Amino acid sequence: MGKGRLEAFSDGVIAIIITIMVLEMKVPHGDRWADLSSLGAIFLSYVLSFLNVGIYWNNHHHMLHAVKQVNGRILWANMHLLFWLSLMPFTTGWMGENHFASTPVALYALDLLMCAVAYIILQTQIIKLHGNESVLAAAVGGDTKGKISLSAYVIAIPTALAGYSWLAGALLIAVALIWFLPDQRIEKVLEH
Repeated sequence: MGKGRLEAFSDGVIAIIITIMVLEMKVPHGDRWADLSSLGAIFLSYVLSFLNVGIYWNNHHHMLHAVKQVNGRILWANMHLLFWLSLMPFTTGWMGENHFASTPVALYALDLLMCAVAYIILQTQIIKLHGNESVLAAAVGGDTKGKISLSAYVIAIPTALAGYSWLAGALLIAVALIWFLPDQRIEKVLEH
């Protein structure tokens, strides 16, 4: 089967996730800068999550350029990814409302870890269908950035729970920064 419905559905769900995240930011009561500054932690958690969801959308888009067809396993793997992404508004809100306290940061890191695992499962299912000589398999290679991301998320969870939520947050920001630029691997392989 073609990939069109999978792309359209995924784009729609991701757009809804971003919309829900921004709607969770409540307008402050008051007209002074001080009233707005009380939302600082909420806004920072929103920015981090917007960046993370944007990274997933961008990489999902690039990955699907290498896909010719999908099967049931790919559809379910994609739903698995969308499930973990759909929890992002909740984990973002909890983390922001509690000013980056240890447990909310740990849960946020766990959600990011599960998003990464789900993305890898989706990538693996696509490669399984298209073969080890496929464009995606050639582009992914050893997936160093993916391994670094998984490791950072795994480290961030106990780090936050140990009371170092600022350090866990720094790890999460570092992962977002290494993925900020679109993944060029697929584009380079497609050009050849």
